[in-house]
Amino acid sequence: MRPLSVLDQSPVVAGRDPGASIRETIALARVAEEAGYARYWLAEHHNSAAVAGSAPEVLLGALAAVTSRIRLGSAGVMLPHYAPLKVAEQFRVLEAIAPGRIDLGLGRAPGADRLAALALNPDPDAAERFPQQVQEVMAWLGYGLPAGHPFAAVRAMPEVPTRPEVWILGSSDYGAQVAGLLGLPYAFAHFITDGEGAAEAIGLYRRLFRPRPGGPAAPHAAVAVAALCAESEEEAWRLWRPREIWRLSRDRGIYLPLPTVEEAHARTLSPAEAARIEALRPRALVGTPERVAARIAALAAELQAEEVAVLTPCPESAARARSVRMLAEAWARLTRPAPAPLPA
Repeated sequence: MRPLSVLDQSPVVAGRDPGASIRETIALARVAEEAGYARYWLAEHHNSAAVAGSAPEVLLGALAAVTSRIRLGSAGVMLPHYAPLKVAEQFRVLEAIAPGRIDLGLGRAPGADRLAALALNPDPDAAERFPQQVQEVMAWLGYGLPAGHPFAAVRAMPEVPTRPEVWILGSSDYGAQVAGLLGLPYAFAHFITDGEGAAEAIGLYRRLFRPRPGGPAAPHAAVAVAALCAESEEEAWRLWRPREIWRLSRDRGIYLPLPTVEEAHARTLSPAEAARIEALRPRALVGTPERVAARIAALAAELQAEEVAVLTPCPESAARARSVRMLAEAWARLTRPAPAPLPA
């Protein structure tokens, strides 16, 4: 049975206080735990009117306080912005708060425009050191810095008995190579590329994978998808319309708050915009819970992904929570092992 998880960007909704998006994330984490999801992952974005989730390491502490079972993690910390020691310390603190429940997903992409990226780290070449940074984070999480390293005498505190599970996240071949060569689990952001490059990246990851002490013995890949379900196909597509309108802006490099359902349906589309939406619809994971669960399962099997994380873009909080619950229920029914045959 493939585990099902939640990916949350804390999306900002037009006309709503962005702080409400953070509070909705906290509430939705409780829903996800009750529904039986395996993980709850938080994204990191900066200088974006569309996303309130700028500091996953802070928000994870709040989620740890309101949950008790579900794994909590970053998807991810954009490592080139930060010092590896500080990231290791932050996640060791989180591990002390929620032992055995913390995932540290690391990404190389800026999660920001160029100006914001430079404000976070003025070094324009920081991303080129990503593999080295990952290894330093891992070392400070307990794997040990090599002898002769200039910071070998520095210890990341607190030194707790357990350590976060480190993942590499990406939407291209680069992250797949880093994950494979370092022997780490890998998550592909299918929702960013509409699946383009997913099979190639995951295949490359599997071919390059080299196990390391303390890590998985075999490749372990996850795929992160955008999906939404409702009681009927018609209602699901009605709720998905804001995502479609938002996507038109994203394609032009403009990141706006998610429009309300009413605003999205009131939008007059140009012929080119209407054609773009129609072209995207066949790939959209939208519909009834059973249909969406079946399509996600088929996609995961096609990509040979061991796990799936689901992003649910919806401006209506109650509908979003219902989608999360219904998908978990449908997934459990779909993936439940068949009963053993009765003895003859």
